[in-house]
Amino acid sequence: MTSFIENSNFFAGNNPEDIVAKYGTPVYVYNEKILRDRMAKVAKVITKYPYTANYSVKANTNIHILKLALEEGLNCDAMSVGEITLLLKAGFPSERIFFVPNNVAPYELAFALKNGVMTSLDSLSQLELFGEVCNQMNIPAGERKCAVRINPGVGAGHHEKVVTGGKKTKFGIAEYDIPHIFEIASKYGVRIAGINQHIGSLFMDPQPYLDAVTNLLRIAEQFDNLDFIDFGGGYGIPYHKLNDEKDFPMEDFKARLEPILDDFVARYGKTPLFKSEPGRFCVAEGSVILGRVHATKENSGIQFAGTDVGMNVLVRPSMYDSHHDIEVIRDGNILPRNEADLVVQTVTGNICESGDILAKDRPLPKLEEGDLICVLDTGAYGWSMCSTYNSRPRPAEVLITQDGKVKQIRRKETIEDLLSLF
Repeated sequence: MTSFIENSNFFAGNNPEDIVAKYGTPVYVYNEKILRDRMAKVAKVITKYPYTANYSVKANTNIHILKLALEEGLNCDAMSVGEITLLLKAGFPSERIFFVPNNVAPYELAFALKNGVMTSLDSLSQLELFGEVCNQMNIPAGERKCAVRINPGVGAGHHEKVVTGGKKTKFGIAEYDIPHIFEIASKYGVRIAGINQHIGSLFMDPQPYLDAVTNLLRIAEQFDNLDFIDFGGGYGIPYHKLNDEKDFPMEDFKARLEPILDDFVARYGKTPLFKSEPGRFCVAEGSVILGRVHATKENSGIQFAGTDVGMNVLVRPSMYDSHHDIEVIRDGNILPRNEADLVVQTVTGNICESGDILAKDRPLPKLEEGDLICVLDTGAYGWSMCSTYNSRPRPAEVLITQDGKVKQIRRKETIEDLLSLF
């Protein structure tokens, strides 16, 4: 039960109490070194063949973090006009953006076409709509290119709500509909330049992903002259690291992936660009949330600690039953996790919902009013899924730079910000 904060030197010599004194609680704190390290790892998943790692922007959309991804050589996936716009503002050229939307309106497809962004279509009806938008915009025949998202029939993930492949998901076109893909593409003069898939998020066993890669490459042989094949993402990170959960076995995964690619290239007769879509792996471990304990009590034998890290700040535990490790800071010092001294407690937020639980029945050092809790691994689907529920403004984000300085990268919202929309 070693401390992740101490082992990673997360705060780089900065006192967490000094950070919250300036930016308040709750606050998202990022570590640039960790972010760059994880981004560099995914950039080298495939080295033998042409390859790009497309960071999935939905995991974290802060424009300063997008700039780090650009500097680390990543391309990016976008799910909306808003995400495309953020990427363009961050400096990404259009050819390094891949639009992978789901059930979008015509104007979003038109926006991508106008900006030269490659789009993947998620259904036959969206492919038909893409063709119609091309006609309306008078897109020249040679520029009518897109990808299609295939449902590989394989799904994986830590919760059914993050499984994006298989028979029970809304995503992708089934293999038996591939002949209809060719019919629609021919009707509108559209070339299918690539295919992509995504089986789910946060898997720690590489085998389902390798199975899905093998299956997608088999499907790819039904398509002539593909420019690229995108295997999707979902590489997990150890959310139970304080209990010594192991990292995703990246090196073993890479060694097992390469022979699969070798076999395909030999059969296909050309080498397309291979892509993957790491989101969580790039950013999750690079952030923590600092929050304050404001109340403690006992109800029917249950010890509660009430904090300002509500489900509006981090929704994953309430939405997915997700686990986030918590370290406790008192007077600027990390409390040791001596097993004999831990007390089972339920840590909650300040939102008026029974489901506003950050950690249920968790063995922790006995929390006291005024303690700081440090919630680990919050860089993915943290701030990007924040809300203003209960009319609580969203928190600030700060970055500890590689030289140890603390830099604000998004200011805390105010009540005036909420009122400004009326």
